[in-house]
Amino acid sequence: MALVQRIPISSSSVRNWQQARTNLSPICCLHYNTASSSSPFTEKHSVERYQRDQWLYKAVEPTPPSTPSPLPFEDEVFVRENDIASQLPELKKLLAVLREKRVKGCKGGDCGPGDVYLVGTGPGDPELLTLKAVRVIQSADLLLYDRLVSNDVLELVAPDARLLYVGKTAGYHSRTQEEIHELLLSFAEAGATVVRLKGGDPLVFGRGGEEMDFLQQQGIRVQVIPGITAASGIAAELGIPLTHRGVATSVRFLTGHSRKGGTDPLFVAENAADPDTTLVVYMGLGTLPSLAQKLMDHGLPCDTPAVAVERGTTPLQRTVFAELKDFATEIQSAGLVSPTLIIIGKVVELSPLWPHCTKESSCLVETR
Repeated sequence: MALVQRIPISSSSVRNWQQARTNLSPICCLHYNTASSSSPFTEKHSVERYQRDQWLYKAVEPTPPSTPSPLPFEDEVFVRENDIASQLPELKKLLAVLREKRVKGCKGGDCGPGDVYLVGTGPGDPELLTLKAVRVIQSADLLLYDRLVSNDVLELVAPDARLLYVGKTAGYHSRTQEEIHELLLSFAEAGATVVRLKGGDPLVFGRGGEEMDFLQQQGIRVQVIPGITAASGIAAELGIPLTHRGVATSVRFLTGHSRKGGTDPLFVAENAADPDTTLVVYMGLGTLPSLAQKLMDHGLPCDTPAVAVERGTTPLQRTVFAELKDFATEIQSAGLVSPTLIIIGKVVELSPLWPHCTKESSCLVETR
């Protein structure tokens, strides 16, 4: 059975939890009131951001009176599908301006290409950005950003810079990876400072390695500015040590889905079913029921503690704690959606939020 408490997550909540845990009344999952706050995750440009960048949807024709108004979701899909057409003219103009500026500035000298920065923005909380990331974001000419980059982070962008959404969701890619490569290359060759913003860390399931390899082969200088990956940021928020003496001697990051045509990610279950290893699963909601069953089939105890965290470190964080045997069912009942991070292992019960308050679990930190 999954037991969690209805509380707002903040940096001080974990510290205060220990004092109040003896008075808890269990509920099924951790929920937040989302009616008064908008999602911190961006799946498309907001109208306000387009106005700031002067990239308005001027070509969109009004809906004829005889046609019913589209539902909000349908309208959002329409906007996203027209994203490329709306932005390409402005991108071409900007590219032309940068090239002209570079030619004028290079008279009598040899001007090399601009730099590309792959910047990790962390799991969602803008205060987890590094100082170097903030400096680079504020100095960029063009920024390409993913779905999990929060609006708070985008507000750090300089007023005269340009933003381009290149995020991916299941079933919808605003741009292919190859198109992203070409955009980075084209603007870098024009002498621009280009920043590629990625949620979490660029080199942890962020495809940063692919972009770095492509650009370096074209002679473009690439600098990686690491971000706090979701595993570290979310585990810290919940008070879960990913490794702990006598409890977990290693940690393993797994992807919950494979590239099209790639190896089934569930093949790792046989080797991953180690009770002394902490498993962190990225993008694993869809395959979790199969993965959990395979882990148990290969010897991972069915009462292994686990937690799933939706939109971790943000005001909309929702968390489900459960033992492995009940985990998939409890997540489904709670209705968690992407992005959700999953942590499986004995270290989960070291969290002061772990609801199965037994004498054995509460003494783990003191005795091991």
